[in-house]
Amino acid sequence: MLSQYLPIVILFALAFGFSVFSVIIATVTGPRRFNRAKLAFYECGIEPAATSSGPNRFPVKYFLTAMLFIVFDIEIIFLYPYAVNYRALGLFGLVEIFLFIGTVFIAYAYVWRRGGLDWD
Repeated sequence: MLSQYLPIVILFALAFGFSVFSVIIATVTGPRRFNRAKLAFYECGIEPAATSSGPNRFPVKYFLTAMLFIVFDIEIIFLYPYAVNYRALGLFGLVEIFLFIGTVFIAYAYVWRRGGLDWD
């Protein structure tokens, strides 16, 4: 019975081995010429602005944009199977999808309130 899973285990072992090998070989063979420009923070092609909380912190707007992307990405991932199989789920599925959309709306309202949708 466990022999059926052997190809999957081998595939995971190969993937893990390849990733470890790639990281190690990149650090061994890669150039080590660091300068000020390479060590500086990169913020979408603009010069990073120093904030009052310190020079090593990114503005909250970057995190709000990432959170907004994740919220809508997860929403689509969960809404698609419901749309495909909504008849079999019945009233239970309808109630669950309304609860899910309500939860997503709370996250959306938070991002909107924090200014994550203002692109200035």
